[in-house]
Amino acid sequence: MNEFSMNCMGLSIVSEIEKLFDNNRRWSQRLLETDPHFFSRLSSLQSPKFLWIGCSDSRVPANQILGLAPGEVFVHRNVANLVVNTDMNCLSVIQYAVEILKIEHIIVCGHYRCGGVQAACGCDQLGLIDNWLRDIKNTYNQNRVELEKIGDKTLRADRLCELNVLSQVRNVCHTAIVQNAWAQGRKLAVHGLIYSLNDGLLQDLAVQVTGLEQLEEIYRIGAKSK
Repeated sequence: MNEFSMNCMGLSIVSEIEKLFDNNRRWSQRLLETDPHFFSRLSSLQSPKFLWIGCSDSRVPANQILGLAPGEVFVHRNVANLVVNTDMNCLSVIQYAVEILKIEHIIVCGHYRCGGVQAACGCDQLGLIDNWLRDIKNTYNQNRVELEKIGDKTLRADRLCELNVLSQVRNVCHTAIVQNAWAQGRKLAVHGLIYSLNDGLLQDLAVQVTGLEQLEEIYRIGAKSK
């Protein structure tokens, strides 16, 4: 690649970034035209009622899907919306949301046609992410009989997307963070939802956990009350 080509590439990258700044200025201006005090109010207080744990997929933006403004939902996203008990990033987000922000709802939201879930259905070696996807493979293995009755591979992966959400809801509920909140009488519900890229609609997977009594006894970890 010659110097001219590198310069042209650099100009192209800068141009793309400049577009983002232009978009940002227009977005800020539109909000201020509607509500002149929006940013001053937003900067002084963060009090969302919802924590969203979703997939990093660029087509699944939490605020837009929920129809909520900035400041109304606290968001954590990773590949395939996993809650892994060794992931200090996700656990720190949950702790901050529950203990500091005092959120009332934790939403675990997956989506159909999830690339991470589809990858977990196969046996190809993909690199570092193979370690991350192992939790989904465990869910597949635990539900192998049901899943392998589904002949269509796309539909099978979509069902695994649903089962993965249910598994991650359990993982959220098994944390000491959430269990302590319940033991202290806090109003806190954990929900499992799934999103369709085809029509932009959320579906409730009919799981809602609101207290320790809904957990299997083996997962109750001596929650601390006040």
